[in-house]
Amino acid sequence: MLYEFKSKAGGTVVMTQPVAEQLLGIIGKAPAPAGVFEPTHLPEAVRKLQAAVDAEAPPTPEDDDAQEAVAPMARRVSLRQRAWPLMDLFKAAIAARQRVTWGV
Repeated sequence: MLYEFKSKAGGTVVMTQPVAEQLLGIIGKAPAPAGVFEPTHLPEAVRKLQAAVDAEAPPTPEDDDAQEAVAPMARRVSLRQRAWPLMDLFKAAIAARQRVTWGV
């Protein structure tokens, strides 16, 4: 299943169910077939996502070496990489004072 996050302030961000539900959990929203982030709640959502990204342990040189031996499509994707598109959409919506909706 795919989640689509949309706002009049930007494009559509599409994520797989596990990734979207992980990010919604970090923000404090329960996974649901549809939902809304009001403009007043978006700064807190960005803060929570940024805090989770900052708390993620950086890769060690050994991790990097191990990832080089793995096929490109099987390499680990960091929380920073997964959260970035949604955070970007949230920041655009904050600037435009628009809501962000999601649906499956």
